[in-house]
Amino acid sequence: MLREKSGLEAELAGAEELEAAAGEMEDWLLLAAEEESAEALRELEECIARFGEMLERRELKVLLGREEDAQNAILEIHPGAGGTESQDWAEMLERMYMRWAEGRKFSVECLDYLAGDEAGIKSVTLRVSGENAYGLLKNEKGIHRLIRISPFDSSGRRHTSFASVDVIPDVGENIKIEINEKDLRIDVFRAGGAGGQHVNRTNSAVRITHLPTGTVAQCQDEKSQHRNRDSAMSILKGRLYALELKKREEAQQSSYQNKEAINFGSQIRTYTLQPYQLVKDHRSGTEITDVGAILDGRLDKLIRDILLYAHK
Repeated sequence: MLREKSGLEAELAGAEELEAAAGEMEDWLLLAAEEESAEALRELEECIARFGEMLERRELKVLLGREEDAQNAILEIHPGAGGTESQDWAEMLERMYMRWAEGRKFSVECLDYLAGDEAGIKSVTLRVSGENAYGLLKNEKGIHRLIRISPFDSSGRRHTSFASVDVIPDVGENIKIEINEKDLRIDVFRAGGAGGQHVNRTNSAVRITHLPTGTVAQCQDEKSQHRNRDSAMSILKGRLYALELKKREEAQQSSYQNKEAINFGSQIRTYTLQPYQLVKDHRSGTEITDVGAILDGRLDKLIRDILLYAHK
């Protein structure tokens, strides 16, 4: 009840702030029309800019109105076929999302990590915690394609690499997921990674399989088997909740006009570094030429545009 009360108070404060900004803008508009002074016009422009920013923030809250949007997010990245090249691309995506989270003052916890053979990563699972983390990241799920001159090719040829991103809600304590212990198979094993670490000398890594659905979750990043089990169970609950959400969406028809399977022929976004620079989201149609900024975590326009597209 306290959480609901705080949410309603924030909604009311936001509405009052918008109303006050609209009133201020109207006052400066009348003054600018009467005086036609440079100062009044400058103040009016600043008011319009502030009001526009407030409207965008309000719009984002409306777009993130589903129950699950408020949850933290569990984000997984896996390279596609292509060995070192794709593994390096997967690590670039990990850095991109971590920089994005850092810019929003979100916290990021690594739950599972497997380094690549020569460079990059074979897989990583991150918990991203912050306001509406899942709602903001949910549309990042899919195949991401990179086109560039490979730093691993001595001939300097252009390569295309793929990596898959999966995003599920971290259900936490707010949403109850009933799981029968008899439906679980729990395996413990020695964690992978650099030798000599405590995690590699004990059977601390945990893999949990939900037998009825075949859903698997694992965690090996903690030294304690107990903590790895808790983290793996949290991931499993999120996966099962995501499965239930998917069933509901399919029953009500998808928000998207064309539902494509997530495979290495239906990428959601392409990042081109050569022969030109362009990031294109194939769902919303958004194109951004500053690829460096995107890879540095400045994803807000891409995220906002796909949220608007999904609500058409």
